[in-house]
Amino acid sequence: MFAPLAAEFQGPSAPPASMFDNMPGYEGTMVLLQPSLSLHTVCHSLTADSIPSITEDTAREAFVQFASSKCCYSAAPAKDGVITKMDAFNTYRYRLETFTESRSTEWSHEPYNGQPVDAFAQPPPGPWDVPAQAPNFFVDGKQIMKVPYTSSMKACHVCVGMGRKPCKDCAGAGNKVCWVCNGFGNRMGNDRCHHCSGRGRENCSHCHGQGSKKCETCHGKQQLLVYINLTVKWTNNSDNYVVEQSSGLQVHNLSSVSGKELFRDSQYMVYPVMGFPDPTVVNAAQRLVSEHQGKFSQTSRILQQRQTIELIPITKVTYSWKGKSHIYFVYGNEFKVSADNYPATCCCTVM
Repeated sequence: MFAPLAAEFQGPSAPPASMFDNMPGYEGTMVLLQPSLSLHTVCHSLTADSIPSITEDTAREAFVQFASSKCCYSAAPAKDGVITKMDAFNTYRYRLETFTESRSTEWSHEPYNGQPVDAFAQPPPGPWDVPAQAPNFFVDGKQIMKVPYTSSMKACHVCVGMGRKPCKDCAGAGNKVCWVCNGFGNRMGNDRCHHCSGRGRENCSHCHGQGSKKCETCHGKQQLLVYINLTVKWTNNSDNYVVEQSSGLQVHNLSSVSGKELFRDSQYMVYPVMGFPDPTVVNAAQRLVSEHQGKFSQTSRILQQRQTIELIPITKVTYSWKGKSHIYFVYGNEFKVSADNYPATCCCTVM
């Protein structure tokens, strides 16, 4: 289902095409986006190397907390190790978020309990003409509603309008062979079976001897209300680009931390950033903006976009413990620690 493009977000439904006049000679003219503020004036003095590294005290405290959080790690290397070197490998992260609305329809039904029947009273509205209340921007959400003028009453297709279905356990007989006497009516000798009172059969416990059960589809109402369900989904689609750094820290570690926000731009359709000191960020922004606008405008409606640039602090710490050199990383505003080869671990066994 293709959604109409909107020039600006004014609600959950797309604006009408009549909002733009048909000017002779300008047929097919698209809505142009204003470029964002050039980052030359915002970040000309902000480079990854210009951000000061953390102090030794901060690095040691983060390392001690890291070791203390691990049940099999001794805190000795973190507390007694001697820091010999600290190197800053700060890097940039560009993030593009595209908040979209998509709509899909499917037939549905429910037991008829006197609900209004409005099918064919007038033509139903199109999927994008049904009002829906969108959540806050960049917050996922979902809303399911009946499409007006699609509800009709039909006989239940499962029980053929009977309201009941034959019991599968007794094949509709209402009783089964007695499991105590196997249908003979008596047990050893001529003793009458007390379980079935000598009848050889017992009432079916699933249908209580009625031979049929209430239809689970129509709940015994015999009729169904059949209508079209409209599902509206709001999705925050996010992609990141992290500038490569040679510290040795795996990039996936950075997904759980935040950095210093250098730039934020939020509007209906963003324009790729320009003039940022690191050209790889500019190239990534151009690529992601083009991909998002091309991808999501085909199957959904773009409500808002947001792009941010963060500087994520990364410090590679070299320390000495028991005559050997080891390293760990402190990264993010949260001072998270990564130490793949911690020198004092034990084998824990879960009993």
